[in-house]
Amino acid sequence: MNIYQHFRPEEREFIDQVLQWKNYVEAQYTPKLTDFLDPREQHILKMLIGENGDVNFQLFGGSLNVERKRALLYPDYLITNEDEFQISLFEINYPTKFVTIEHRQVLGTLMSLGLKRGKFGDILIKDGRIQFFAAKEVIEYIKSNVESIGKAGVKLVETSLGEAISAKELWEENDLTVASLRLDTVISGIYHISRQKSQTFIQQGLVKVNWTLSENPAFHCEISDMISVRGYGRAKIIGIDGKTKKEKWRIIVGKQK
Repeated sequence: MNIYQHFRPEEREFIDQVLQWKNYVEAQYTPKLTDFLDPREQHILKMLIGENGDVNFQLFGGSLNVERKRALLYPDYLITNEDEFQISLFEINYPTKFVTIEHRQVLGTLMSLGLKRGKFGDILIKDGRIQFFAAKEVIEYIKSNVESIGKAGVKLVETSLGEAISAKELWEENDLTVASLRLDTVISGIYHISRQKSQTFIQQGLVKVNWTLSENPAFHCEISDMISVRGYGRAKIIGIDGKTKKEKWRIIVGKQK
């Protein structure tokens, strides 16, 4: 069986990576810890590892309800705990009375350090407080190189995972019927706009799928895909329930409140 046929061509490299992790655990009888994975990557890992083999896995991102999580693959006879995920939590101290720091500024600063996105988990913002999760192997480098975000001087304070801001997000679920699973058609259904308008948004670079800019209106959407349209918010495909008698697709979509 060709395992690649169940996934997208651009996901082949990640599929190979997951299979390498699995083979490593099977051959070495030792756990393998990954970087932070986005929800689509987590979905692929679940599909490839399964639940009844010699290799088990757990996902943890530092707190409940976070999106980005590290995966721990391990032999089925091992017992694991959260410490093995090697995740640190930073609180960003800054002059809240004088400046505002946005999510994109925090992410931009972290990415400017030259580290992979996978070394950072979710960025949490609530009532002026800002936190982010990071892989323990890079925390000293982060502490040594982050002194400002935007125009604000900041101080990073490492704190316990139990102090994490609640990351619970409210998603409003809707059942939709769409003519196809093309990106332009799905966006049209989710946001109640014309397909022509959704195509324009895609062509103008206003649409991301799984945190990556997508300029292909014919992109085929699948379960766990996260879609964001600038100015319209985020949505995720929770389920695909097959076709109706009129050959249209029934999908379950969550829109962020």
